[in-house]
Amino acid sequence: MRQYSADLTPPWKKPQPVPEVPADPGLVVEEPGTGFCGAVIGCEAGTVTLEDRFGKHRVFPMEPRGFLLEGRVVTLVRPSSSAGPARPSRTASGSVAVPGARARVARAGRIYVEGRHDAELVEKVWGDDLRVEGVVVEYLGGVDDLPAIVADFAPGPDARLGVLVDHLVPGSKESRIVESVTSEHALVVGHPYIDIWEAVKPASLGIDGWPRVPHGQDWKKGVCRALGWPSDNTGAVWQAILARVDSYKDLEPALLGSVERLIDHVTVS
Repeated sequence: MRQYSADLTPPWKKPQPVPEVPADPGLVVEEPGTGFCGAVIGCEAGTVTLEDRFGKHRVFPMEPRGFLLEGRVVTLVRPSSSAGPARPSRTASGSVAVPGARARVARAGRIYVEGRHDAELVEKVWGDDLRVEGVVVEYLGGVDDLPAIVADFAPGPDARLGVLVDHLVPGSKESRIVESVTSEHALVVGHPYIDIWEAVKPASLGIDGWPRVPHGQDWKKGVCRALGWPSDNTGAVWQAILARVDSYKDLEPALLGSVERLIDHVTVS
C-alpha cells in the first residue's frame, strides 16, 4: 500500500524555511523593527554591528528571522573564520556602498540645482546614494524665478523639495530671492562660491587658488584667462575640472554640508 505522511498540511500552508546568511563584512541588511539599514562591520557574542550611510553604528542581536536582505526575511549567522574584518567599501560621497543595489523608484520629491555643471558634480559625487534613495536631481538654469518654481512644484509632506543655490551669502541677490520661499516642505540651502567650479578644492586641480575676477566680467571666462585655460570653451574646461574630482575629499566642506542636508530633507519619512 502507498505510504502517506502523518502531516496532511498542504505544502502552501507550511511555514517556509528562512535562509541563514553569514554576516560577512559589507553585507547590507535592514532590521525591520527599527527600519535601520546598514552594512555589517562587526559580529561577535551573538550580536551584529551595522553602519548606515551616515556612519552611524547600531548593535542588534542575531535572532532567528531577525533581518531583511533585499526584502527577504533571513537569519544572520556568524561568518566563517576565513571572512576577514574588512571594512565595507565607500561611495564617492563617503557613505557605505550597497553592492548590487538597484536604483529605487524615484520619489515624488526632488532636488533642484542652478545649472548643468552643478548637476554633473552632484551626480559624480552623490550619484550612487541618490539612486539608492530614489532622489532625482534637476537643474533650473538660474534661480531668478525660484519662488514661482517652488509654488509650481507645490511641495508637501510626501513630495519634499530641496534647492541648492550658488553664492548664497548675506546681501546677495540670491539671498533676497531665497527669503521669498516660505513653504515648510521646501528647503533652500547654498554655498558661498560664485560658481560651482569654486567648490572644487584648488589643490585637487594643481592650482594655488581660485583667482579673483573683477566685478562685471564673466566669472568663468575671467578665471580661464587668469589661469591660462582656454576661455572660448568653458564647457570643455569644466569637463577637465570634473575629471579631477574623485570623491568628496576634492570638494569644499561648505558644499558637502549643503548637499547632505538636502538629501536628508528629501528622504525624511
